[in-house]
Amino acid sequence: MNSPHPPLLRDARPEDLEALCRLEQACFAGDRFSRRQLSHLLKRANAVTRVVVDADGELQGYGTLLFRRNSRTARLYSFCVHPALRGGGVGRRLLNALEAVAVDRGMQRLSLEVRADNRVAMGLYRRMGYLPRRWLDDYYVDGCAAWQMDKPLGASTPAESVTPAAAAPSPIG
Repeated sequence: MNSPHPPLLRDARPEDLEALCRLEQACFAGDRFSRRQLSHLLKRANAVTRVVVDADGELQGYGTLLFRRNSRTARLYSFCVHPALRGGGVGRRLLNALEAVAVDRGMQRLSLEVRADNRVAMGLYRRMGYLPRRWLDDYYVDGCAAWQMDKPLGASTPAESVTPAAAAPSPIG
C-alpha cells in the first residue's frame, strides 16, 4: 500500500470491479455494496466513480457520485479510503476531485449521508465545508443513525488540479 510514487486519480473501469469489492470489505463492517451493485454503479449513465490507485495499480480508495435529472444537487453515494491509508490526505484529495467533477457537470450542491458514529469521516466532511442538515434515525442496517450533510459548490470549491474524465490519470500526491 505504501509506494514512493504519488497515487493517481482516474475514472473507475469495469476491470476495477474485483478491487472495489475488496476495498468495500476492508472499509465497511456492514452496509457494503455487493459485486452486482458495484457493477451497476460502474455502468450507470447518471453516476461517476473515481478511484485512487498507487503506482502498482492497487486501489487505495474510491468515491461515487450520483446525479439526478433536473437537479443541481449531486449525491456522494459512496466514499472510502483503505484503512491503512487514512489520515494521509488521500480522502481530502479524492473528495476535492469528486467536487470538481460535480462542478464540471453544473452541480451547485453536493450532499451525503454519514454514519453518526463515524467521527473521522464527519471530521473530514466538516473540514471540507460540509454542514449537518438533517438527522436520520435508524438509517443503516445495524440501526445506526446518520447525518445528512451538504455543501454548496461553485467558484469557492477548492478544486485541485484534476484531469477531465476522458484524460489521463492525474497525480494526487
